[in-house]
Amino acid sequence: MEDLHSNGKPPVTVREDPGSMSRQQAEIPPRRRVAAVSAAALSASRLTLPGVMDAEGRVDESRLRMHIFKNGGVSPSERGLAWRFLFGMYPCSSTALERSLLREQLLVRYQVMKRKWQQCLPSAVRMQLNGTDAELLAAVRYFDQREAQTQQQDQDQSEEVKDRLAFLELQAQILFERITFDLEELREATRIIDKDVPRTSRDLSFYQDEGLGNLLVLRDILITYAAFHPEVSYAQGMNDLCSRFLEVLDSEVDTFWSFSSYMEKFSRDFMADGLHRKIELEAALLKELDPPLYAHLVKDNMESFTFCHRWLLLGFQREFEHSDALRLFEILSCDHLELISQQVDRARYQERLDQKHYIEDRSESPRQTFNTDFTFELFICAAILLDNRESLLRCQDDVQLIQFTSSLQGKLDLNSTLEKAESHFYNYCKRCAWDYMNGHCRENSSKPEDFFYQLRSLFVLK
Repeated sequence: MEDLHSNGKPPVTVREDPGSMSRQQAEIPPRRRVAAVSAAALSASRLTLPGVMDAEGRVDESRLRMHIFKNGGVSPSERGLAWRFLFGMYPCSSTALERSLLREQLLVRYQVMKRKWQQCLPSAVRMQLNGTDAELLAAVRYFDQREAQTQQQDQDQSEEVKDRLAFLELQAQILFERITFDLEELREATRIIDKDVPRTSRDLSFYQDEGLGNLLVLRDILITYAAFHPEVSYAQGMNDLCSRFLEVLDSEVDTFWSFSSYMEKFSRDFMADGLHRKIELEAALLKELDPPLYAHLVKDNMESFTFCHRWLLLGFQREFEHSDALRLFEILSCDHLELISQQVDRARYQERLDQKHYIEDRSESPRQTFNTDFTFELFICAAILLDNRESLLRCQDDVQLIQFTSSLQGKLDLNSTLEKAESHFYNYCKRCAWDYMNGHCRENSSKPEDFFYQLRSLFVLK
């Protein structure tokens, strides 16, 4: 909660797209190609964000997340490297030298995993085509060309590199040798993936020209993930989410590990209980912010909030212009407002609790009035709903509601939405903190700055 000013007002954050100038200068976009298997050069690359990376290549995670939130993302030229840290492919504590070795390990492990399901389910190695989609036929051709080039590059490696990779491969085989697949479930997951992958946003420049081959790269990543994460397997929507990683990282191996790391935290959102939980939280937040609008949307049943799940599941991918949707996904993923600012703040606040002006020796622990499950993405969703309040109140059934929300696709302004969401978030925090203090600290005098320590203590990531 470092973004609260001492005057009690929410911060004014300038969120210009960091890449706007570079896009204006690049009048002729480069011809797309199929993503690389692995991005070797990036393991030693440096982030130029001020104070984020030290001389040996270690990243200050707190500063990276704060920079992303306060500056509205990072520039497109640094986004690929920043995401490798943000989403956990590279540990922020790793040096450039350590990342070079880690990259080789991750490369070999992915190749062993991919080969294992291909050997167990050879019929799924190639996508089944009906011959009527010329773009998919071209995609297969471009993908096969990349595979041939990769094999040639492997053969051209030095004997030292080959020996090192052979040892890593032996380790990976031992690691995965006891893993077995439910072939029927994997076959069904592959069938659904083969339906969804061709529907992935082919209008993006990433899938133009030779970039069509990236559809096959995406397919292999999703099948590998489903094979080794049977508790999640594959659900519709994962193709769009994984496509976002592939577009930014431009590497098959790096996308797999970054996507897998992201799914460790959010895989529940693709399951039934996670879907209902998201809807319940958004409904609860809207009830806090605008009870009349909430009452209108739930007058029949909770199904009126199901459209919000797609927004939250895919990070508002279709509601904003594509480059803005990437920025928003980046901002939400930095978890800046869900994270305690610094451990020292918690220690300082604990010390203040021990002082005389706080209630001591209570037999009953104080009631926490702040719902820490209200993450910033829920405030983004609420800001959109409140900004379209009058139109939503005119919707009388689910059909009208879905028609209206569908009309918002690609038309929302990101900077305006962020400002409104931040304002709603701040006001909600302020009200809850005051309620907390009024309910439990009436017997003691409180200093004005106590409000901000209450605020920081209440909103932490569980």
